[in-house]
Amino acid sequence: MKKKLLSVLLTGAMAASMLVGCGTSTETTDSAPAADAGEATESTTTAGGTKVGVAMPTKDLQRWNQDGANMEKELKAAGFDVDLQYASNDVQTQVSQIENMINSGCNVLVVAAIEGSSLGEAMDMAAEKNIPVIAYDRLIMNSDAVSYYATFDNYKVGQVQGQYIIDQLDLENTSDTFTLEITAGDPGDNNAGFFYNGAMDLLKPYIEKGTLEVKSGQVEFAEVATPSWATETAQSRMETILSSNYASDDLDICLCSNDSTALGVENALAANYKGKYPIITGQDCDIENTKNMIAGKQSMSVFKDTRTLASQVVKMVGQILNGETVDVNDEKTYDNGNGIVPSYLCEPVFADANNYKELLIDSGYYTEDQLAD
Repeated sequence: MKKKLLSVLLTGAMAASMLVGCGTSTETTDSAPAADAGEATESTTTAGGTKVGVAMPTKDLQRWNQDGANMEKELKAAGFDVDLQYASNDVQTQVSQIENMINSGCNVLVVAAIEGSSLGEAMDMAAEKNIPVIAYDRLIMNSDAVSYYATFDNYKVGQVQGQYIIDQLDLENTSDTFTLEITAGDPGDNNAGFFYNGAMDLLKPYIEKGTLEVKSGQVEFAEVATPSWATETAQSRMETILSSNYASDDLDICLCSNDSTALGVENALAANYKGKYPIITGQDCDIENTKNMIAGKQSMSVFKDTRTLASQVVKMVGQILNGETVDVNDEKTYDNGNGIVPSYLCEPVFADANNYKELLIDSGYYTEDQLAD
């Protein structure tokens, strides 16, 4: 991988970030975890028309709030009725919500799974009623009911993070040794492995030759994964690593797969670390992390413009319902255990303190007030 990767992604940044959602929103719910929570949730649609069910995992992470809102706006602007539900990161709640969407007459389902392998019953029900399913950003596993997958190029997300580290420390040419610790994502999220592999395929050669040293010894995905992408879990683990390995030594790099785990690492550093501040990667450009980038507490994040993804999914929904050929650009990468799922991959974009204003504010993704202290 050459240093061209980041510059190529930067060149396309503004083109990728100018698709802005429009229209009005409706009230949504984030059900409390309960076996019958889905049954107690009312649809947010109006009578008549073609209805699209949108199942999101939680409101606890900023990105899913934005994904849901963008999806709803785009779908309503295209003339669809929308049933948007959040499941409080509870699998059974999400299963119940999806089943209710099916029973209430949704014509297409768009599902961001809490756990990709836990929706079998709901997917079987969708298949029985011939309801197409688009897996949204997280692949639904072990089901032949998944018609399409829409996401970002998740392997490239990891590559961008890994290449950033290589470039910042000139690992190709240095004779120095740098310390690295890794914080990956949720083992129940199929994407987490792609993020990890994208970065580690670039960084492992430097670990093997000693240019990068992982003092904790924790390198394999199972050792560095963070269940539910939880900030608190990432913080607790990093506090242990710091106290055990960096009480008197510098930590040079924290490879974090996303912003919620990066925030946990940053919190641990603030509480338990006195050495030179490390390079920290992230993903999603969440508000708190973008503020940290501006303040020099996070080095970079990978920007995934959810407006772009929402627009693509709305286009796919329309193509499905009109019997048209559905746009996909990858038919070989994403195997959910029952076969390859035709996919559309949007491009991730590199962001740091130097270009965040152009990417995030000038494009309308955030306002200046949202990023103010």
